[in-house]
Amino acid sequence: MKKFLLIKLTVVFSLLLVSCDPSNKPARGFEDDIFVVADSVEYEELKESLTSAFEKEIYTPQPEKLFNLKRISVAKIEKHKNKKNLIIAAPLNSGSRTSDYIKAIVDSSIEAKLETENDFVIYKYDLWAKNQLVSVLSAPTMQELEFKIFQNADNMLYAYQKISDKRLYNNLYNPTYEQMDIEGRFLKNYGWTIYVQADFKVAFDEQEDNFVWLRRSPGSDMERWIFVHWIENASPDYLVEDSIRVIRDRVTKEFYRTSDDSSFVIVAEDYFTVNEINFNNRYTLFTQGLWELNIKGMGGPFVNYMFFDEETNRIYMLDGSVYAPKYYKRNLIQQMDVTLQSFKTKSELSEERIEDLLDEVKE
Repeated sequence: MKKFLLIKLTVVFSLLLVSCDPSNKPARGFEDDIFVVADSVEYEELKESLTSAFEKEIYTPQPEKLFNLKRISVAKIEKHKNKKNLIIAAPLNSGSRTSDYIKAIVDSSIEAKLETENDFVIYKYDLWAKNQLVSVLSAPTMQELEFKIFQNADNMLYAYQKISDKRLYNNLYNPTYEQMDIEGRFLKNYGWTIYVQADFKVAFDEQEDNFVWLRRSPGSDMERWIFVHWIENASPDYLVEDSIRVIRDRVTKEFYRTSDDSSFVIVAEDYFTVNEINFNNRYTLFTQGLWELNIKGMGGPFVNYMFFDEETNRIYMLDGSVYAPKYYKRNLIQQMDVTLQSFKTKSELSEERIEDLLDEVKE
């Protein structure tokens, strides 16, 4: 009976691996939940490595996890096939139910790679639902599997973050709620554009300041701010970590001020991290940090992209901030990040898109 079951699983999963049903419904669940299919005893042994890889903390300023791991048994996988994020994890030869399941769902060539290649992880997109990511983590022994998880932690985390960004992108970018007239105005006046959702308002837009500020829900307990700042006739030499804090503080000291003009926003000293990334094929410094008032009393998280655009000789700084003291802010700051990723210069847009945007500009 067991042999028949394994053969059946092999056939079913092999078919799923080579073809995805485009009629599948969208994956469901919270963005920050990852369901781990694993036997209870094996999960306890893998928990440290998986937690280190996926439950990294960000500070908003309270600590929040990037993802929350939730173990389920292989017997319950059918009930969770519609979840957004899934991991199937077990050593190949442990004899556990999850180990047998993995051996049943991969063919001999894939099994050989899992056994011999330390950096080999199976990623399957849209397997049982749209915009879903299922990964299979396995190795010959538990020790080797733990090592594989530690070794590939950054790549695995990146994969789940990117699919999460894609899902959020699809939810945010709705033409029905897009302010194309504002986007077109930015394109016409400044040579760049960014997605402007319906509930964002232009708080500041003066051409001589090279600064545009968009705000959502000002005066509420869940504010979101976006700014775009650029420096003309600049040099790539600006792209150093110290410049980020200096330029951002200079801009926020002028424009991010309290209503009575008595205080202003600065970069907090703690939890300031900078990474080198590729943003739209440009070398970019990506910053995650905290902002606060210079007199304390208020604060929150921000994300920031700074890069040099060769075509215009401009340094661009794109920045998204959140003020939501009563709420968890992990998902809110991710929304700001995904919105910043919609930024495009004119040279990156198609002629059709340029025409559509400029046609919406109100004279």
